[in-house]
Amino acid sequence: MIIQNNDPYTSASFSLGNRLRRLLWNSTWILFFRTSPRTFHFWRSGILKLFGAKLGSGVHIYPGVKIWAPWNLEIGDHTGIADGVTIYNMDKISIGSFSVISQGVHLCGGSHDYNSSNFQLFAKPITLGKHVWICAEAFVSLGVSIPDGVVVGARSLVTKSIQEPWTVHAGHPAKLIGQRTRNER
Repeated sequence: MIIQNNDPYTSASFSLGNRLRRLLWNSTWILFFRTSPRTFHFWRSGILKLFGAKLGSGVHIYPGVKIWAPWNLEIGDHTGIADGVTIYNMDKISIGSFSVISQGVHLCGGSHDYNSSNFQLFAKPITLGKHVWICAEAFVSLGVSIPDGVVVGARSLVTKSIQEPWTVHAGHPAKLIGQRTRNER
């Protein structure tokens, strides 16, 4: 999807087809997604599914959520994504069932290679397990996996995958600060 070895100063980093698809998505987001009433979760889910998102049942995505590419999004059942969340999914982002992504969270699936002469753009997937809570304004970086039951504290920075399920992590960078009681449906 990302054009390699291009000159980003004079040419695009994505194919024309990809740019047109994102143009159509962004137009739809502005006209029909962002302006929908807060309680119309079914409406926003339907729009996302039209653009290729894979969503479970009972998903609540609020109108202020910004999604870069719905076709790279997979969300399990009964998951909530709050206003102000940015899902920058140049690669796949998966969010497990019964998870909460709080306001202002940034899931960032792309970056640039600062050692390349053209600052080559690259992307990696992000995977969040079931019963995960990413608290307000946290940042989760590309290539990160977070297992079931993990809580990431408010304004935390997660740059490396977390290994232990049902734990609590917080800080800059996020570090283990506690255990969570396993509480699954």
